[in-house]
Amino acid sequence: MSTVKDLADLGLVKLQQGRKESWFIPTKLATTLSVSLSDTSTRRQGFVVVETNFRMYAYSTSKLHCEILRLFARIEYQLPNLIVGAITKESLYNAFDNGITAEQIISFLQQNAHPRVAERVPTVPENVTDQIRLWESDLNRVEMTPAQLYDEFPSKDLFEAACDFAREYGALLYEDSKRMRLVVKAEIHNEMREYLRRQK
Repeated sequence: MSTVKDLADLGLVKLQQGRKESWFIPTKLATTLSVSLSDTSTRRQGFVVVETNFRMYAYSTSKLHCEILRLFARIEYQLPNLIVGAITKESLYNAFDNGITAEQIISFLQQNAHPRVAERVPTVPENVTDQIRLWESDLNRVEMTPAQLYDEFPSKDLFEAACDFAREYGALLYEDSKRMRLVVKAEIHNEMREYLRRQK
């Protein structure tokens, strides 16, 4: 346990405390180091097999390998020399939230492919790598911005003046001239309300 605490002090693992037991999770630094340290001699000692149905088999007895895989896959069970898991949308979202990228995950799977699979091209099925990239791009597709809706303007002139006011602040997110509705960033809500009061 003192070795794990030393690794935590170095920033290589993160200690987690449960009710009855404690465990550790490798940090981004540890996974980056483990991937970058792999050269052609260790690549032959790969241990991961990924199937087209997103199932993953890792032939390893290493706790570190298990914890690295747990960063981006759901571990279903672990035998003395076999780790069985699945790459799921939820497990990948957790990885992305922790700062691990799709390319790092794919690179790890390719560099640590089992020797029987390493001879195939591609070593990781294309549908799996494509889906990992798609799930990552899903997270980057939508950006949430706190906003405020204004509608029911008494006149077209007041509506246009309010749009101009929001534009000056760079806070106009949406305008609908027909229905006289506009959406602005929530950060200028107080200024907009004060401006509308003065215009009435």
